[in-house]
Amino acid sequence: MVTFIPFGEKPNKEGVMYTIELLKRNKLIDDFMIVESNNVELLADRVPLDKCYIIGEHLATYGIIKRIKPPSIISIDAHTDLMHDYLDHGSWLAYALEEKAVNRAAVVGPVLMIPTTEGTSLWTRRVKIFPALPRSKRSRGKWKAYKSLKTSPIEEIIATMRRYLGEEIYLTVDMDVLKPEYKIARFQHGELSLEELLGLIEEIKKNFKIIACDIAEISDRIKRSKLGKKALIEVYTALMGE
Repeated sequence: MVTFIPFGEKPNKEGVMYTIELLKRNKLIDDFMIVESNNVELLADRVPLDKCYIIGEHLATYGIIKRIKPPSIISIDAHTDLMHDYLDHGSWLAYALEEKAVNRAAVVGPVLMIPTTEGTSLWTRRVKIFPALPRSKRSRGKWKAYKSLKTSPIEEIIATMRRYLGEEIYLTVDMDVLKPEYKIARFQHGELSLEELLGLIEEIKKNFKIIACDIAEISDRIKRSKLGKKALIEVYTALMGE
């Protein structure tokens, strides 16, 4: 079964409901459930244990993993979602780690690495970041490069994640990790092509036991995007295939 969660503002809700029709039209779903809530804290009590969730605003992942309680999570995302001021779509992973709804995390593919607002804090504990583009961080008074998708072989990144996270993970794929031309999410898009994203998903499937997964940040922009529809279908098929 697949659970659809039209969570967030109107564009996110409409995007998720449109996705149901898109997948039905392509004969990719028959058994599904719709779970609605305006409060992320209530999602943990409402969502079923399922293999795949298709959601609007990425904050919904926070509610899902509070229900599933996976040991580790991999987030493929154009943003780290580690801001730590208040709970929203830009901070859900920070709060999930702080509250120990998940023990460890890895974020793959971000282009936006740091907060842009003065006084904003960034969560850094029990999480590893593998950016899409070369980035560096200050550690013990020195600058150290992150392993990025441009500078390190995917096999090396996967091996590092496996050692850090263990075998069992929850996988969340934020569709804004794709380049702007795919036009799926509402906000800043990332730097990955569909082929790069599918390759990353395939390597994760080969090396981890995926307890459950979600596809996040779908908005009503997908209705008008041929590339977006193709990407959604192919990512869903990759995640649900054997």
